[in-house]
Amino acid sequence: MLLHIVLLDAIPEMKKSSSTISTAILSSLLFFLALPSLYLAARAEPCNAEDQKTLLEIKAALNNPDELASWNPDTDCCRWHALACDQNTGRIIALGIFHGNISGHIPPAVGSLPSLQVLVLRKIPDLRGEIPSTISKLNNLSFLRISYTNLSGPVPSFLSQLKNLGVLDLSHNNLKGSIPPSLSQLPRLFSLHLEYNKLTGSIPDSFGRFAGTFTDLFLSHNLLTGPVPKSFGNLEFRFRIDLSRNMLEGDASFLFGKDKSIMSLDLSRNLFAFNLSKIEFPDSLVNLDLSHNNIFGRLPEGLAELNLGGLNVSYNSLCGQIPRGGKLQSFGYLTYFNNRCLCGAPLPACN
Repeated sequence: MLLHIVLLDAIPEMKKSSSTISTAILSSLLFFLALPSLYLAARAEPCNAEDQKTLLEIKAALNNPDELASWNPDTDCCRWHALACDQNTGRIIALGIFHGNISGHIPPAVGSLPSLQVLVLRKIPDLRGEIPSTISKLNNLSFLRISYTNLSGPVPSFLSQLKNLGVLDLSHNNLKGSIPPSLSQLPRLFSLHLEYNKLTGSIPDSFGRFAGTFTDLFLSHNLLTGPVPKSFGNLEFRFRIDLSRNMLEGDASFLFGKDKSIMSLDLSRNLFAFNLSKIEFPDSLVNLDLSHNNIFGRLPEGLAELNLGGLNVSYNSLCGQIPRGGKLQSFGYLTYFNNRCLCGAPLPACN
């Protein structure tokens, strides 16, 4: 569809990730971003009868909310709100409910939509309970986002059965327990968001064995402890890592290197302790936050060579003169504040 093509061309970041996920799946996802205000038109087949039956079960389990008022059994479900159908088969390939005055649990019937590729349940504060195991039956699922809800329980290990999953976002919930190491068994995963939960334990060492290139890893605002696995040094992160606001510790210097291609790294508000003096930064780095740690040494001269849009190294144990050049003097006093003995503009001059 034309709309699919327009959206695909309009989002460069998704285009860069298209090598890890099929164009058909990406097109479905990008179309779905326009929901819930759009309907799918111009299709060859009407909605599949079994899918329509399942959708009505989902609606009933959610107490027939107003947001799903268009889900009328007398109409073609491919024209219902918050859905997208495959044009050739009439099967439901995308389902998403945003906002909404909806309460209850995720209906297990969601797992009975065998062609589903995209599932989004977002900003539904009265959605509670645990993620149902029936989701593991969605073998075609490539994009799963359940965020800004009151879901509790663990991050389910059965999600590792979804071998086509490229994006997993379970952020902004009340999930507890440890991160299942089995998530590393997802061969096509390139974006993982588990931030703003209550997760405990360490980052699994198996996370250093993800296949392919990762675009985003967000584990911030949890209760994670221990070191970052050394195996992370083997991963290629293209865009963003955010491990901030945990209780992680030890040496994280192996996340840097001239051969890396990461653009944004946030390690702030942890217990990291390593020598920054001889670290080399990738040319791609545009945002760096190391604040509120126990990092020591000097600021490397290489920082002045970067086209930084954001920098924060405050509240550490850094010493020496702030390198001159680049954008380092354009950042304010608070960027460097409260270190052991940093000096030079924009801080007071060195003695």
